[in-house]
Amino acid sequence: MLDIKDLSCGYGAFEAVHGISLSLRPGTITGLLGANGAGKSSTLMCLAGHVQLNGGRIVFNDEDISQLPAYERVRRGLAISPEGRRLFKDLSVEDNLRVGGLIRPKTDFAEDRDFVLSLFPRLGERLTSLAGNLSGGEQQMLAIGRALMTRPKVILIDELSLGLMPKVIDLCYHALDALKGKGMAILLVEQNTDRVLKIADDICVLESGRTVWQGSAQVAAQDPDLVAAYLGLH
Repeated sequence: MLDIKDLSCGYGAFEAVHGISLSLRPGTITGLLGANGAGKSSTLMCLAGHVQLNGGRIVFNDEDISQLPAYERVRRGLAISPEGRRLFKDLSVEDNLRVGGLIRPKTDFAEDRDFVLSLFPRLGERLTSLAGNLSGGEQQMLAIGRALMTRPKVILIDELSLGLMPKVIDLCYHALDALKGKGMAILLVEQNTDRVLKIADDICVLESGRTVWQGSAQVAAQDPDLVAAYLGLH
């Protein structure tokens, strides 16, 4: 579905990611792990079309989208829930969802919104509230929901659980499991390594913008040397 081949990207003269390769399949979750500054967020932003591509190819459903602008990638079914959420804080929850669905026919808005609300019922109670007045957990639900309004085939999620209460984290991971069950491919950047290893099918570990380990999440969880060296669990 999404094949990333020798991807390098960065900001001007600074290169943050050096030649990583990944393949995302329908109905799977891939965890992108590593310490702060490893290049995880830069990878997601490059895939979404928001960071300069310096080398390699991004192939989505057999089409090279490496040079397409961000909005064209969204139209093809690639969505991102970015680090920091980047909501329109002066707009209501419903209007944030409406903005997310602008590429879709207006007649599909209610159906798309109701799907999001089925994953995150709390948002249904807050539809008229301003996004800036939501709790951190509600804002994260809204950020994911806004991305889902495009009906993506692949969703990129950056720092899912950062700063959230355990109950909210559980809700978000339950939603990911439901999306996986519907055949969506998910690329997840997350500091909660233990949680990722339990839900992901595959993981890729980055260090200084390079891949240092890649393979099955189940295998990774059973490798104490890998866990201790790169994943911060003991």
